[in-house]
Amino acid sequence: MKCLNADEVLKQMTILNPLWKLSTNAIERKFVFTDFNNAFSFMTKVAVIADKLNHHPEWINNYNTVIIKLNTHDLGCLTELDFIFAREIDLLE
Repeated sequence: MKCLNADEVLKQMTILNPLWKLSTNAIERKFVFTDFNNAFSFMTKVAVIADKLNHHPEWINNYNTVIIKLNTHDLGCLTELDFIFAREIDLLE
């Protein structure tokens, strides 16, 4: 797996839901649900995808809000896997 260059990252960003934002060497998105149970249910579904891809997110949950941050930690950059994971998450909506 290789780090994506700036042009590759920008190309991948055009494929994602526009709610995904670039941050330093990562992409992140905020999800807001009606209550904690829905937020936790969503996190459970994301966890299944994470295990399938063997790629795990950095995330924060506060009651009905989930913030997911993706990057390839061992390389310290964005890779194709981060964008695959984000697209899988987008399918959960």
